[in-house]
Amino acid sequence: MQKKHLLAVLLFLFCFQIAIAQQPQKLNSVEIYNQIQKLNFLGSVLYIAAHPDDENTRLISYLSNETKARTGYLSLTRGDGGQNLIGPQLRELLGVIRTQELIEARKIDGGEQFFSRANDFGFSKNPTETLEIWDKQKVLSDIVWAIRKFQPDVIINRFDHRSPGTTHGHHTASAMLSVESFDLANNPTIFPEQLKLVQPWQPKRQFFNTSWWFYGSKEKFDAADKSNLMEMQIGTYFPSIGKSNQEIAALSRSRHQSQGFGSTGSRGEETEYLEFINGEPLKNKSSIFEGIDTSWNRVKGGKPIGELLTTIASQFDYTNPSASIPNLAKAYTMMQSLDEKHWTTLKSSAIKEIIAACSGLYLEAVAQNQEATPGSIVKLKIEAINRSIIPIQLMSVTTLPEEKNTPQNTALNTNILKNINLDLQLPPTIAYTQPYWLKDNGTVGMYTVDDQKNIGIPDIIREVKVVFNMQINGIDIPFERTVVYKYNDGVKGEMYNYLDIVPEITTSILDKVALFKDNKNKTVAVKIKAGKDAVKGNLQLELPSNWMVSPKIIPFNLEKKGMEQIVYFEVTPPNQPSEAVAKSIAVIDNTQYDKDQIIIDYNHITKQQVLKPAEAKFIKLDLKTNEERIAYIMGAGDEVPKSLSQMGYKVTLLKPEEITPEKLANFDVVMTGVRAYNIVKLLANKQNILFDFIKEGKTMIVQYNNPNDLVTPNIAPIALKISGDRVTEENAEVRFLAPNHPIMNFPNKITSKDFEGWKQEQGLYYPNEFDKAFTPILSSNDKGETPKDGALLVAPYGKGYYIYTGLSFFRELPEGVPGAFRLLSNMISLKSPVTIPAQKIKN
Repeated sequence: MQKKHLLAVLLFLFCFQIAIAQQPQKLNSVEIYNQIQKLNFLGSVLYIAAHPDDENTRLISYLSNETKARTGYLSLTRGDGGQNLIGPQLRELLGVIRTQELIEARKIDGGEQFFSRANDFGFSKNPTETLEIWDKQKVLSDIVWAIRKFQPDVIINRFDHRSPGTTHGHHTASAMLSVESFDLANNPTIFPEQLKLVQPWQPKRQFFNTSWWFYGSKEKFDAADKSNLMEMQIGTYFPSIGKSNQEIAALSRSRHQSQGFGSTGSRGEETEYLEFINGEPLKNKSSIFEGIDTSWNRVKGGKPIGELLTTIASQFDYTNPSASIPNLAKAYTMMQSLDEKHWTTLKSSAIKEIIAACSGLYLEAVAQNQEATPGSIVKLKIEAINRSIIPIQLMSVTTLPEEKNTPQNTALNTNILKNINLDLQLPPTIAYTQPYWLKDNGTVGMYTVDDQKNIGIPDIIREVKVVFNMQINGIDIPFERTVVYKYNDGVKGEMYNYLDIVPEITTSILDKVALFKDNKNKTVAVKIKAGKDAVKGNLQLELPSNWMVSPKIIPFNLEKKGMEQIVYFEVTPPNQPSEAVAKSIAVIDNTQYDKDQIIIDYNHITKQQVLKPAEAKFIKLDLKTNEERIAYIMGAGDEVPKSLSQMGYKVTLLKPEEITPEKLANFDVVMTGVRAYNIVKLLANKQNILFDFIKEGKTMIVQYNNPNDLVTPNIAPIALKISGDRVTEENAEVRFLAPNHPIMNFPNKITSKDFEGWKQEQGLYYPNEFDKAFTPILSSNDKGETPKDGALLVAPYGKGYYIYTGLSFFRELPEGVPGAFRLLSNMISLKSPVTIPAQKIKN
């Protein structure tokens, strides 16, 4: 096997070996060789865009695995403002999911992941609006910080900085800020406070990664003059793993499951195009690293290290990787003597793990429980084993953050397992485990991160670790491992999670929005969960003085960690319409605990703990409803059914296969969830049944769908074409096109006040072509745009009504927006006063 073909992708292979993100690396010989080769390439590329999924995984994979460059992706946002195809989480919780999806994607394509503090506040039609809502100077600072810290030789922008208004405003803004940062990063007078931690840095050059998409079509791109573009052939095939670069990239992109971006790999030649926009021009366009020394020669005193690493690679024995350890240990020692810190720090970290892999050195610290509270003792089981003939000594272990060193002075004999039991004392001041960017309140456009060192870090910062102080072939080398928790699942086998630091008690108001339609009291359930054994205290529900709560306190006593108890308060609203934030507060020994523990647990990402204030929104609302029975067909995942139940409706979640005339006869209204016609394929075969349901005098309500990838073109019984029209300004004026229509008057009188306080947007994917039988009810538009009349369309069909709406009920209802509840009630209550002949469906 020729070594030039052994370009195995370390983390790509690792992804296929395990199913759980936290499980430790166990590298094979091909992976080890690939990492040795990467030790000898000292060049870096930073790819910059706006969102999770904006990155070009084909290019990232190629640069990381074929070129062997250090390749990073700076996503300015965490994708908080998008839609969620796998569950009900939105906003910051969706950002947590997409953060983890990006981290998993980088494990496959070999890149590294970074973020700014920018909050994805939703779709923006131009960069001017984007930079008004983001704090431009802070985001610019974050990009400069990323450049100074990462020290890229080359920056590649995903988007064109010269084309505002032609794509998402976040997209163009990311490119504009990247271009502005190119020279600022090397200016010591710009953000000088950063220079306590990093140095000014000047990238060599900057590119725009263009493609046919920016030209409008493949035909236009094929016909365009490309003489000013650099071409990169990225269709590499890796024989050692039997996959093409594009196949690896597709697997990486398929980690974006919350966006439904599962991708099919391709094979064969493929070209990426880069347009030079900044820095030192290319002379022959042979490499983006032209004129950059990417060898160890770029580091003073580094030449002998490069020569030694070349020898190690040429002599690597796939059947006995441990034979490379003496020279690898020597190279590690040589790195420690260099004055240069950037590359030597990076390569020292990498070579340590290569040494561990070559020796089969397995080091692990496992906690007895998955959760612990500040100040408690964590019982650890330490495992260390050397599976080579190379002499290795375990000198000591250091537990963090307590910084306690426990001597061992033990020889790790070949394949003899060493187990150690230790108690790790957690400081009482240790921070709870949670996404650090959610710890403090932010703004609509920005997250708050005050510690400069943390800005850009992709993941949760975990403090509980164990350092194994080893002596390998006579050289002292420390290895750091984050404490994990593992257990055996009878079906899945060995399962891993990280240790989480949790409050002594967490509480959760089960209904995050509680509606009070009259002056009657309502029972409010609160869940209490113990973070440790023997938790005793009192729970109170805090509300403004015009809301009555009984009882004032409820005692609790939970004997075991993890125990849960649900208690109930009776809440009486004020006489007048009112909105209030209810706070659940547990008091233990005069200390208040006010956190709600939210667990996000999907198979494709690391389990996440998010701690939010234990709050809910209570609304005394002038809301009238009837007693319609609703069948709800879930789409991409939303919490609208919960909101319907809060309104007093009897809601049944109907599976697609249950859509039969007999089943539908039990309901007055059928409602489809968001993007149901994008992801529920069986709906294509159920349309005639649903339309017959309408003909019989019932109502069908269809929430927004993306016009792309509809499972059927006939989502309505009469002509209806969805477009990309949307109104992103949530406070845009709403004009009533049909003020006398029943949907605007019964049972609630809809006024302009009902469109106040909407969140993130008014709606999206409005139809722009529809049958004249449809009555458009509302009209609105973003500044400078033409009116959009497709937000709410109503058409009689047979004896009933078909309603299509692009309004963002899936966002507004969970946020407790009063007008959204009132309007939806009217839609549900709509009844046809006359019989209208049903029209035929066009096939």
